[in-house]
Amino acid sequence: MRLPARVSGFAIALCWATQAAAQAARGPATIVIVTGAPAPVPIPTLMEGTQAAVANYEIADQLFLHLAGLGPTLTTAGDRDFVPLLARRWVRRDSVTVAFELDPRATWQDGAPVTARDVVFTFERARDPAIAPRTAGVLRRIMAVTAEGDRRVVFRFSYPYAEQVYDAVFHVAPLPAHLLAGLSQEELRRSPFLTRPVGSGPYRWVRSVAGEYIELAANEHFFLGPPAIRRVIVRVAADPDARINLLLSGEADAMDNVPPPLANLRRLGADRDVRLIPVPSPTLGYLLFNQRDPRDTSRPHPVLADPNVRRAIVLALDRARMVRAVLGDYAKVPYGPVPAILWIGHQAPPPLGQDLYRARHLLAGAGWADHDGDGMIDRAGQPLHLTLSLPVTSGIRRELGLLVQEQLRQLGVTVDVQQYDYPVFSERRTAGRFDIDFSGASMDPSPSGLANSWSCGGAGNVAHYCDPVVDSLFERASRGGANVADLWRAALIRIEEDAPAAFMYAPLYVYAVNRRFTNVTIRPESSWLALWQWTMGGAQARKGTGD
Repeated sequence: MRLPARVSGFAIALCWATQAAAQAARGPATIVIVTGAPAPVPIPTLMEGTQAAVANYEIADQLFLHLAGLGPTLTTAGDRDFVPLLARRWVRRDSVTVAFELDPRATWQDGAPVTARDVVFTFERARDPAIAPRTAGVLRRIMAVTAEGDRRVVFRFSYPYAEQVYDAVFHVAPLPAHLLAGLSQEELRRSPFLTRPVGSGPYRWVRSVAGEYIELAANEHFFLGPPAIRRVIVRVAADPDARINLLLSGEADAMDNVPPPLANLRRLGADRDVRLIPVPSPTLGYLLFNQRDPRDTSRPHPVLADPNVRRAIVLALDRARMVRAVLGDYAKVPYGPVPAILWIGHQAPPPLGQDLYRARHLLAGAGWADHDGDGMIDRAGQPLHLTLSLPVTSGIRRELGLLVQEQLRQLGVTVDVQQYDYPVFSERRTAGRFDIDFSGASMDPSPSGLANSWSCGGAGNVAHYCDPVVDSLFERASRGGANVADLWRAALIRIEEDAPAAFMYAPLYVYAVNRRFTNVTIRPESSWLALWQWTMGGAQARKGTGD
């Protein structure tokens, strides 16, 4: 067995040599990040429609600084849990007015100062549905943005609510009015700014090659401190295996969201130069129970309209075991529709565990039992038979769906797993043509988005779940007050009791970063947001060594 060991040692040595050569070629203060999608338009107010993509936002966050950032708890309610950025402080004047004072050190990358005029100009664009329809929608509660001198900007909101500061600082970063004012939307799209944007952030634009890479350089005059990493290459590789190979060969230094299966994480974790960093994610997977008959959505579902049947299905599932089998330690069973990024989940109770005795008791109370001794549950001669729809593109949902099928079979429930191409899956879901839909959702850090899927009139409420008490709790929580967290928690408890879904998994995203970087922080709301604070090999490198 010596030969394989020698071959393995040679391979490792060759790998190290390759990594060292790759590193030497790009310099010690350069990072190469490999990601799956290009970022063709990383400009605030232009990231709309198909350009409202994570890749664009993550590059934009390197170029353009926001007024403030989310704090360590990611809390979006109230005025306090934010970190100053372009604004060094903010003061509440009354229940609908907040004044932000800009940091006088802040400048654009062409040397011009960042002023209140820039903020007013940007929000005029962002709140115009003809220019930025999606952004205008999320900013709909901002009634006015005005300047008081060069350094103070005042936000006035349409009514009191908990996330006023969040709305002012999170959704859009200021643009330079001195370069863009007077340009129409079409003129902006054709302007040199689109290919050579000038921001206020820690990195400045250098160049891009469409579909291949973007190069950024450290902003030497960044008022919060110049980055130690002087050069950033964001390289695109659509194939996940290619991204992993680039990292293992040393041609890349960091990779976002290592995709399943778990073998990919084990492969990267075995490399002594690679550090795996789990981060709370915005995504959630759940079995959505249709409460209307898929053949006629004006009628209640013949089985799943009964809350006791829905609760029995939840209790029949060992969700923790299934999630561990598919996602290892990189996911947990959520309490309610709460992805890991949402702060309202921090104090939530533990989710229900498997309880087959209670599940059978609830089903028997609804008339469902094994009346003929064949091992399967029936009522009035009809077996308890359901379909489970899922998209063929999701390996995680496919694996978990088969485990759900098996666990419900042990209860005596027959489940047909139906896999569809995503367009067909989405069309059937929207039309309500399903019994159980294995849904996936992605949310920003605000819990206010829960109303979209879990309130009576929610635009995304395709399963017709409706509880006026939950609606009332959502409304009171969004209005704010001293007990906001308690109101959100009460809404989650009510949803869990109603069992409109079996909430299956809230995953962590796992990032892979070369160990030569230190002081590494990955932010859940934007992966590379803290890149400017990373260092290389200790405090000496913080001074920047150049390339």
